[in-house]
Amino acid sequence: SPWGGVAMSLIQRAGGEDRAAVWIPPPLMNLIGVGLGVALDRLVWPMEVGALGGPAGVGLGAVLILLGVTANALAFVHFRRTGQDPKPWKPTPALVAQGIYRYSRNPMYVGMGLIQAGIGIATGVLWIAVMVVPVLAAVYFTAIRHEEAYLEKKFGQPYRQYKASVRRWL
Repeated sequence: SPWGGVAMSLIQRAGGEDRAAVWIPPPLMNLIGVGLGVALDRLVWPMEVGALGGPAGVGLGAVLILLGVTANALAFVHFRRTGQDPKPWKPTPALVAQGIYRYSRNPMYVGMGLIQAGIGIATGVLWIAVMVVPVLAAVYFTAIRHEEAYLEKKFGQPYRQYKASVRRWL
């Protein structure tokens, strides 16, 4: 498959070290998305808030933020239980496939997206929420594809089985 060559080149680019070739902290992408959303709202074109204005938007935003924080906390707990560091550029000693990882291969990235969307909706700056899509695309290209190549190389068939049975996002 063409992905096999990509996996090898990504491992080689990481210097052959026991880690994924991730160089940019994924939460930084969400911060950039928030900043770009604010800039678009202020400098280019403010989106109409409509029915999401006021208490309804604050409530919906708060729910999304709470869901995102919960997803991140649950993922973090499973990482710590297996002695892992959640930083994607650190070595992965064990494949985590229990808890929230039974439903999403990337619950921390989903959680960060929910938090970002919640901030946008709660503040009425809808561009922040819209920026979740390009942010998740950027996270895919800067982190997820590198992580998946690393995990497939390190864990082989068990990771391929996990990948086949659990969705990347939700």
